[in-house]
Amino acid sequence: MNDLQQKELETILFDSHLRLNAKMVSYGGFKMPISYPEGIQAEYFAIRNNVGVFDVSHMGEFKITGNDSLDFLQKMTINDVSKLNVGQAQYSAMCNNEGGIIDDLILYRTNYGFLMVVNATNIKKDYDWLKGNVFGDVQINNISNKISLIAIQGPQSRSVLKKFTNVDLMMPFYSFREGDVCDTPVMISRTGYTGELGFEIYGDPKFIKLIWDVFIDSGIMPAGLACRDILRMEMKYCLYGNDINEKLNPLEAGLGWITALGKNEFIGSSAIKYIDKTGLKKKLIAFKMKERGIARSGYGVYFEAKKIGFVTSGNFSPSLNVGIGLAYVEIPHDGIEQKINIKVRDKYLKAKIISPPFIKKTTHYD
Repeated sequence: MNDLQQKELETILFDSHLRLNAKMVSYGGFKMPISYPEGIQAEYFAIRNNVGVFDVSHMGEFKITGNDSLDFLQKMTINDVSKLNVGQAQYSAMCNNEGGIIDDLILYRTNYGFLMVVNATNIKKDYDWLKGNVFGDVQINNISNKISLIAIQGPQSRSVLKKFTNVDLMMPFYSFREGDVCDTPVMISRTGYTGELGFEIYGDPKFIKLIWDVFIDSGIMPAGLACRDILRMEMKYCLYGNDINEKLNPLEAGLGWITALGKNEFIGSSAIKYIDKTGLKKKLIAFKMKERGIARSGYGVYFEAKKIGFVTSGNFSPSLNVGIGLAYVEIPHDGIEQKINIKVRDKYLKAKIISPPFIKKTTHYD
């Protein structure tokens, strides 16, 4: 891990961000762009209405191979890996023995085995967890410092990317193909974290830098972490460290749809089955503010005078022109249209629980 630790402060695109006068912040051990001079709202509407590109090179990647790699990943992850064919991707998570979420991740089934993509903040923790539970003929290689990643997202992402690639981009959601972008070999994945049509491009760092520069020079708007956070929140996509962590389980987080309790035992399955049988005590909900104000992580959620939960993520939605957020609340106060109050500083502001996502019509599956 020493090589990774030495370069964790910068992605391959760091100098490019500086040339674009990006505002840089520390995130997941890397210095990342939070926004560019055009502004967060301009970046946001570029993704919702047109096209934009993110640097996501801080994410971690593990190459997992060997005859027992499928059985190993069935034990380590909560989704059913046996459903994956070569060329397909799967959203999943790893849990501890108590059912708490160690990390959420994307798993790709490749010709050589599997590629696991994990959150930047958890690279070392996830790698150590996998290595500590390895069995049989399984090899785990941390290739995070050998792969960079950018995400081109938005309704026009397919028509724009088509100009630069030989790959047929009419691919199913959560699938991937090998090919060239800007005459360099990459993997193109039909995935993203925005709720819009989009593609993620994995490749050698020097190729990703070349592609990024070509995209920017062609007029594609760069977008930063602040914009990305609003976009993912509007879709109720969980952010590790905010909405999910090792003390929260997939059922509470609304991730039951990726939790394959019917497959063979996996780490955490006994605890999650017990929770499923006995019932949840709290649940991650989505809410809209009914009064002017922004809910932030950690703010209390109240029903009348009783505290019933806490905010995990909050921001302002440019499309809805209102404050939105995610929060864990006690059951039975989790019902749609349930009126709640958010304690913002010393005021109790009105809000209500809504049925996610916040943005109903997107190009997600186009």
